[in-house]
Amino acid sequence: MAKKFIVETSARHLHVTKEDLATLFGADAKLTNKKDLSQPGQFACAEKVTIVGPKGQFNASILGPERNATQVEISASDARTLGVTAPIRESGDVAGSAGCKLVGPCGEVELKEGVIIAKRHIHFTPADAAEQDVKDKDIVWVRVDTPERKLIFGDVVVRVSDKFAAAMHLDTDEANAAGCSGEVYGEIVKL
Repeated sequence: MAKKFIVETSARHLHVTKEDLATLFGADAKLTNKKDLSQPGQFACAEKVTIVGPKGQFNASILGPERNATQVEISASDARTLGVTAPIRESGDVAGSAGCKLVGPCGEVELKEGVIIAKRHIHFTPADAAEQDVKDKDIVWVRVDTPERKLIFGDVVVRVSDKFAAAMHLDTDEANAAGCSGEVYGEIVKL
């Protein structure tokens, strides 16, 4: 039987560059760790911004640490609320993606691109990947076993690094479709 791994809901959020952080929150701004996340070194920040699109807006938390490119990760429902066409992409693949405006307490940043719907994915260490018999960039099926909405997700990309901890990430729409609440586990299945 395949080893199970935690399935987490990755709510709307953004990653920012040092430069964009300074524009949004002031020249000496630093990200404030509000809560550590499952991936080593990653954390939810106290800092929030307003994401503005042609049709609507909402607030979202920044995740730290700072990145080399500003990126907004939303769900398909969020994209409709904003009025943007956000492609489904792996994190970091923002070329030609949707744009938006970010509004902070000290300024605004106009993104020409950088808004994506994150492709569902699993983080594995090399040892986890070997145990699961998968490798980096493999596409797999994952069964999520919830009490009332069991679901098998296809098109799940495997991401392998010694900097990761085993966890699958779904956006809010996907998690709601499977009734994910509380502690939920998944397993790779062969179809």
